[in-house]
Amino acid sequence: MHIKILGKGCRNCQKVEEIARQAVAEAGANATFEKVKDVDEIRKYPIVYTPGLVINDELVCAARIPSQSEVAEWVRLAMAEEAQ
Repeated sequence: MHIKILGKGCRNCQKVEEIARQAVAEAGANATFEKVKDVDEIRKYPIVYTPGLVINDELVCAARIPSQSEVAEWVRLAMAEEAQ
């Protein structure tokens, strides 16, 4: 699983990364994390405001901090897709 945190590294971006890392750990998943700070790279996704969360190249959340349960569900779905 590949997870990207889109944003310049502000407090909100750090919080999204923290939540995502916790969800991955709790799910027992293997994931690589990437911080995407380059504006041109961020614009490749349908995002207007950061932070953004991308799982396996799919933007799952933008412009807000998702809840732990939301991220856990997205991680679970990504794990299921990878298993197929």
